[in-house]
Amino acid sequence: MAKKASELVAVDIGGTHARFAIATMAKDGSITLGEPETLHTEDHASFQTAWEDFRERQGGTLPGAVSMAIAGPVGGEVIRFTNNPWIIRPALVREKLGVERYTIVNDFEAVAHAVARAPDEQFVHLTGPEGPLPATGRLTVLGPGTGLGVAHLYREPDGTYRVSATEGGHVDFAPLDQIEDAILARLRKRHTRVSAERVVSGPAISDIYQTLAALEGRAVHEEDDIAIWTRGMDGSDSLAAAAVDRFCMSLGSVAGDMALAHGAKGVVIAGGLGYRIRDTLLKSAFAERFRAKGRFAEMMAGIPVKLIVHPQPGLFGAAAAFTSEYPGKRK
Repeated sequence: MAKKASELVAVDIGGTHARFAIATMAKDGSITLGEPETLHTEDHASFQTAWEDFRERQGGTLPGAVSMAIAGPVGGEVIRFTNNPWIIRPALVREKLGVERYTIVNDFEAVAHAVARAPDEQFVHLTGPEGPLPATGRLTVLGPGTGLGVAHLYREPDGTYRVSATEGGHVDFAPLDQIEDAILARLRKRHTRVSAERVVSGPAISDIYQTLAALEGRAVHEEDDIAIWTRGMDGSDSLAAAAVDRFCMSLGSVAGDMALAHGAKGVVIAGGLGYRIRDTLLKSAFAERFRAKGRFAEMMAGIPVKLIVHPQPGLFGAAAAFTSEYPGKRK
């Protein structure tokens, strides 16, 4: 008799979007995602109402298991999101959602699970030695979105792996030149402490753009960060393009800092924003800034840096995290 596959609901919740998909897990360990549904967090009062919306879109019924990847710390009796007002009480998940089993992981913990399970062809080379990521040792995983997510995974020689969530995106921002000094000065007017996330995240492009405009004596209006990203990526605004390039430089600096802190043998850039700017990253000073660590520049040049191009690493990783927590219990 053929072994049956099982299903669960995979959820990836960020500051702006909540993505849902039905994940099918085969007995051989392979994971297949159904067509994702993307809901705006601002359109729903709570995670439960978003869940009910997705359930209705699926015909009124859902599998009896869920794995949630959440943008924020996941410990404690009440889970609060970093960049949206929802809360989740783990003790009530089974009752509120009508499921038997659940897993809750940090969003970049989930992405690290995806990195561990994704095949080599789902990575694009950015800098450092060519070839696959190291089969053993520690890898740093980070990515800009509404915030800046950071995690790391450790690959054992026997093929198993361990994942740890971090809040590395909240380390101090360290400027390297006069332009970044000016960006820091602008941000210090609003924030006593300026973290890396204030400069290396999607919304940060607005402050970078405004700083560059001020340095050139231009009067520009405050506007939505998406508009700046759009003009910067399509080349219709040279100042916005300069802001995007500056963003890539800062991302390289922070990625290098995380690799140093983790003792990483490889680095993976993840997240939807990283994927959208992949071509720009390759042409920018990202790689130069990644290596610019003084006495450790030679060591940094020996670290491979990749971009994961899996279309839904958060959802795929959430499902992988579930299989790690419930091995052999996927009936």
